[in-house]
Amino acid sequence: MGREYLVAALAAAVLTVLFELLVLRTGLFRRTAYWVTMAIVFAFQVLVDGWLTKLSAPVVRYADWAISGVRVPWDIPVEDFLFGFAMVTLTLLLWERARGRKAEV
Repeated sequence: MGREYLVAALAAAVLTVLFELLVLRTGLFRRTAYWVTMAIVFAFQVLVDGWLTKLSAPVVRYADWAISGVRVPWDIPVEDFLFGFAMVTLTLLLWERARGRKAEV
């Protein structure tokens, strides 16, 4: 098949957005604080992931057949950003959902 990481990361990002829009409906995507949080997360991801995946001396290596080959900036596979978005966003969505249920009790 090939491009497994790309497919999995893209599916995770899309499913996370759909989960919010169709199921949870927390309104998280309408909040400025969420987007500021994501900007901070991605800034640190660039620093750390850039160091881990730099092609000149990688700590983490990806099989060429598992990724798209698109690397921005500093050799970071674009899939890492999709995965990071899904992971952080899903965590925040579930946190918001739990917080809303706690308030109902």
